[in-house]
This record gives sequence, structure tokens and C-alpha cells, in this order.
Amino acid sequence: QVQLVESGGGLAQAGGSLSVACAASGLSLSSYAINWFRQAPGKDREYVAAISWGGTRIDYADSVKGRFTISRDTTKNMVYLQMTSLNAEDTATYYCAASRLFYGGATSSRDMDYWGKGALVTVSS
Repeated sequence: QVQLVESGGGLAQAGGSLSVACAASGLSLSSYAINWFRQAPGKDREYVAAISWGGTRIDYADSVKGRFTISRDTTKNMVYLQMTSLNAEDTATYYCAASRLFYGGATSSRDMDYWGKGALVTVSS
């Protein structure tokens, strides 16, 4: 049974940093790309970042490029999203999702195979 469980997040001030983590079980990071999405209240879910199953390809949405960093630890089957220079527009529930393929800039929520339940990130201005 595949499970993706997010942790971390919380409350940060504008300009601050937070990180969220995704613990994967029932699947191998060597076989799945891991993607981060976020959904702010009243808005559609949007793509944030992705890392390929080999870890060699990484992609970011333009809105987070240069501020967020995706990484993974295959020994722990964990994927991380480090967020810096946060602003109020980053307030959202952050979801990790697994996909068989790495879509990069074309990543869509429709292509995900598995989802976590999300972790809330709130940025106060």
C-alpha cells in the first residue's frame, strides 16, 4: 500500500524560511518522480516543484524558482521542500504526489498516481 505523508510546515513571517517533508512508503523513489503542489484557500491546486526518479532532473514553477529547493534522501525514502524568502502568496496547503514519469514544466495534477494529505504553510505579512 502506497502512502505519502507530509510533515513540517507551520507558521513563518514574511521573508522567513520553512521546510516540508514527504515520507514515502510502499514505493521506491528510484521508480517514481516526486512532485510538490500547493493549494491556497479558494484557489486551484498549483504545481510547485518536481524531482525525477533518478534525482538528476529537477524543475520549479516560476513563482518559486530561486527561493525553494527540492531534494531527496533515498536511504530514508524522503523528499524535502525547503522554502526561503517566503511571502504571503506562499500560504497554502502543500501536497506531495508521486508520478511514474517526470513531467518537469508540464507537470499537471492529473498525471499524479498517488497523493499525500497535505501540510499547511502559513506566512504572515
